[in-house]
Amino acid sequence: MTLAPARDGLKTGLPAHPGGQSIVWQVDAAPVPYERALAVMTARATAVAEDSAPELAWLLEHPPLYTAGTSARDQAPADTRFPMHRVGRGGQLTYHGPGQRILYAVIDLKRRVPDVRRYVATLEEVIIRTLAAFNVRGERRADRIGVWVRRPDKGDGHEDKVAAIGIRVARWVTMHGLALNVDPDLSRFTGIVPCGVSDPRFGVTSLIDLGHPVSMPEVDMVLRREFEALFGATVPGDDVQIVRSTENTSPASRCRKSSSPA
Repeated sequence: MTLAPARDGLKTGLPAHPGGQSIVWQVDAAPVPYERALAVMTARATAVAEDSAPELAWLLEHPPLYTAGTSARDQAPADTRFPMHRVGRGGQLTYHGPGQRILYAVIDLKRRVPDVRRYVATLEEVIIRTLAAFNVRGERRADRIGVWVRRPDKGDGHEDKVAAIGIRVARWVTMHGLALNVDPDLSRFTGIVPCGVSDPRFGVTSLIDLGHPVSMPEVDMVLRREFEALFGATVPGDDVQIVRSTENTSPASRCRKSSSPA
């Protein structure tokens, strides 16, 4: 069976202009609730658009949950054990949970190249290069977004998605990003049609499922190296500062402050 052609020949790489600030590289060890992550991204994107904060690459895991992108419409997961969040990123339904490395990127494309397709291709390239470091061949497909691996062990023409991409861009500043399956519970993807791909030949996999027992810190190290090769230098971040800056400027926080006893 002939596989769909790969989306090759794409331009990748979005280096910053000379003299620009380095991207803050933040890694959170504990699972981050989705509402908090969305609040942090939204606040940071506003600050980046106003040129009052550096860009951010935020690595984290979520507790088990589903998200529905702008193409999901009225779809909902069959598995009701975990919450579902409707969000403004592109794409359909997907699962997030422990064992999945998420990279949320708040990047100002005006400071780089104002080309959304090139940005998506660059995120895919980060994943493809990271997988290659662990001897996994990841590929793009013309008819499917994300990064895929061939699974001849499952049958002719079978492929599995190992990483998903969903983004939102406003004022040329990006939000959301990529999700790489390192060692999540793959059974939790069965409650949805991941990213709207219903063909039974196409499933979901992870590095562990593919026989590569790597740790999250090992993945993070390679992700950072490949991210920097394509986006430019990063500097370590401070998760306390990131979270506090959002909490202290939120309406709820301001309300709490104004109602506090003197």
